[in-house]
Amino acid sequence: MGVSLFSAAEHFDADVAIVGGGPVGTLLAILLGRQGRRVTLIERWSKAYGRPRAVTYDHEIARILATLDINSDNDSAINYHDELYYLKNAKGENLQIVDWESISASGWRVRYWFNQPDLEKRLSGIVDTLPSVTQLRGWQGIALDQDDSGVTLSLHRTPDEAGHEGESKTLRAKFVVGADGANSMVRECLGIENEDKGYFFDWLILDMIPHGTYETKPSQWQMCDPKRPTTIVPAGPGRRRWEFMVLPGESVDEIQSPESAWKLMEPWGLTPENAELERSAVYRFQARWAKVWHQGRCMLAGDAAHLMPPFAGEGMCAGMRDAFALSWRLNGMLDGKLGLEVLESYTSERIEHAKYYINFSQELGKIICIADEKEAAARDAKMKAELAARNNEPVQSDVCQLGAGAWCTDSAHAGELSVQGVVQANGKRDRFDQAVGCGWVLIGLDTDPKAALTAAQQAQFASLDGLAVRIGAAGTPCDVEDAEGTYARWLQEIDAKYVLLRPDFYVAVTANTPEQLQARFGRIMAKLHLQTAPVLAAA
Repeated sequence: MGVSLFSAAEHFDADVAIVGGGPVGTLLAILLGRQGRRVTLIERWSKAYGRPRAVTYDHEIARILATLDINSDNDSAINYHDELYYLKNAKGENLQIVDWESISASGWRVRYWFNQPDLEKRLSGIVDTLPSVTQLRGWQGIALDQDDSGVTLSLHRTPDEAGHEGESKTLRAKFVVGADGANSMVRECLGIENEDKGYFFDWLILDMIPHGTYETKPSQWQMCDPKRPTTIVPAGPGRRRWEFMVLPGESVDEIQSPESAWKLMEPWGLTPENAELERSAVYRFQARWAKVWHQGRCMLAGDAAHLMPPFAGEGMCAGMRDAFALSWRLNGMLDGKLGLEVLESYTSERIEHAKYYINFSQELGKIICIADEKEAAARDAKMKAELAARNNEPVQSDVCQLGAGAWCTDSAHAGELSVQGVVQANGKRDRFDQAVGCGWVLIGLDTDPKAALTAAQQAQFASLDGLAVRIGAAGTPCDVEDAEGTYARWLQEIDAKYVLLRPDFYVAVTANTPEQLQARFGRIMAKLHLQTAPVLAAA
């Protein structure tokens, strides 16, 4: 029999308390609330912050948002530019070219641009429709105490505009997630240390709203000029962003003044007469991560767990991946189906994945943030030669693998984001996720994948609400038609007939025989600490 994670006699105010109501915490609240979990979302600010911060996300986040019926290809708050991304030197010569104009293997465009307040408003609107989610705005966590069965969280109402102190209260939850930013209270209370790479650069962020149409060619690029390294990118519909490195000896206060901002915009043709300066602020780019991302029944996500320079556009993306990875684990534990030990793979998988992007962003920064002209000239010569050697072909965005965890290391493509193609199923033609569904999905190419499992494994799969899908070409016996041949090409390329997908779209297992599938499926169930006879969690 399975063992309940919760005491039936104890009262809990929430299944999960989430400290931090930014995009990461709000996404997690939605993913839990849609399953009927009692969630308390705690945000220290009573009103949403109306200024942009993040401006871009990648194909994986587009895939996640699509599960919330937010279609990044057709949304008034989101846009895209099917163009290449360039690193250029002061002379305008290409140093590097990145393919940001293709459709990714996971079925969405490589890169999208958005206005964060608009996206947060959209997410908050979804939360408002979920009756099991309670929002405590204007409250902040000040302490926590956890034991074997739950966590007691101490809260304090944020002082009002007049500085008056507010009331205090406690909240008892089965789990607590700290999505409360770089200065995380949850992380501090748990005594979790950061691994700091000692990387610090100050950059001025200017968000502009041009009056009327404004275009730059290219739309998205990096100017590697030692006199002033500069980033020029879209920032969602009707907006543009410039980022300027603060040079040694410059005053942060002076450079972020409106007078300085408009002076920096003069070469780009924007003035107070033809544009609005929406925001001018200096941010310190850092590279660090928490050494552990869970402790007992408490977890970290987003900036509480990691910070990275923005050069790869992956900071918020990493946080939203955290939320997605946590949601299926928390839902499984709250259902009494997964053991508490499944959180160990959250840390081991996500920390290595985030570290990859932190290191990648830092390496990009080393290229971009060169303020010495001789060093910049040497960089230019080396990168131009490398670009010429490959005939100016753009590089593809890297595929990043999870750290060791709930996937089989000896399976081709396992631990990576799954390929997604267009299919015909359930009377519609769409991407697989939208036409077929998400969750634990077992796909068989021209074969019934469920029949390849043992009877006991079929019961385990059913306990996870798993979906078995036979996929094939039009005119063949199949549940789902591989409309563009995407799955046939993918599985033939990796010599597999079966693929097991996790609820976060990562590949858990691939196999080419029933025997191989059975062995690897069994290892995954063990890594999930699947309860042999799931018990319902206490109310």
